Amino acid sequence: MNLNTYLQDCDTALAETFADAPRHTLLSLTRERLIERPHGDLPRWMAALEALPAGPAECELGADALRIGVAGEQDPKAVRAALEGLIPWRKGPFDFFGVAVDTEWRSDWKWQRVAPHLSPLAGRRVLDVGCGSGYHCWRMAAEGAAQVVGIDPTILFLVQYLAVKRFAPTTPVWFLPVRMEEMPAEQQNFDTVLSMGVLYHRRSPLDHILELKGALVSGGELVLETLVVEGDERTVLMPEDRYAAMRNVFFLPSVAMLKIWLQRCGFEDIRCVDECTTTLDEQRATDWMRFQSLPDFLDAENPSLTREGYPAPRRAVLVARKP
Repeated sequence: MNLNTYLQDCDTALAETFADAPRHTLLSLTRERLIERPHGDLPRWMAALEALPAGPAECELGADALRIGVAGEQDPKAVRAALEGLIPWRKGPFDFFGVAVDTEWRSDWKWQRVAPHLSPLAGRRVLDVGCGSGYHCWRMAAEGAAQVVGIDPTILFLVQYLAVKRFAPTTPVWFLPVRMEEMPAEQQNFDTVLSMGVLYHRRSPLDHILELKGALVSGGELVLETLVVEGDERTVLMPEDRYAAMRNVFFLPSVAMLKIWLQRCGFEDIRCVDECTTTLDEQRATDWMRFQSLPDFLDAENPSLTREGYPAPRRAVLVARKP
């Protein structure tokens, strides 16, 4: 896929959502990161992308393992070799022409926990912040969203998204390699905004929540998923250094504290719809993500703790409405 063509297509598609000035700013950042000052591995990743069969193809984007193409239509060895050029695959799973991509995360399990609590997505404009490979973007498009925009600064994730877009070119899902803090402020142009797995990476969690609020229309819905700890409305953990081997983890509130944050930022109808400990079946190393994963980050003798001695990862999903 020609990246200049992709940028032109983005410009046309996002004109429905963004005014000219903010859209041009976003596309300028995207052009800089893809064409003017690209990641050093981008040529290799694009070569892997081009080694995939030509699209479009029959896709089932509402399946737990997103199905792209039909098994037996293409040489599985060639398809696998191309997809292995995009390792590590962290968010999924996917099935390309019968080649199963068993990603680090079982993102379908998270979707099953979140989806029942979303307002119907049909006809809605959706922003997915920190979208990874775009797995949840495709699931939301399959639910009838009018347009889904995923943002994530990781260029490899964008190429993994393009691996699906190659075969589903008319599906209204778009990916921009930007961070939420780089999005135009107070545009109020999305009906639903998701931020899953981002808040604990932000030094100022309230600023992140306010940025999410600014992207929502009046009456719009926020879906916020983040690491939490057990406790009351006064409980928040800030790791001294690393948390589960991650350096960039700052604030892990209790659900009660997180509700206060959302309330102070002006949200209403705040409710926690799911809270659970991340299991070793949901996040682990695979043949498609061969680096260390959650089992390596927990205390070897007590898996209820991280190797730094903090409570093991526990995640909550909160849904709230912008007045």
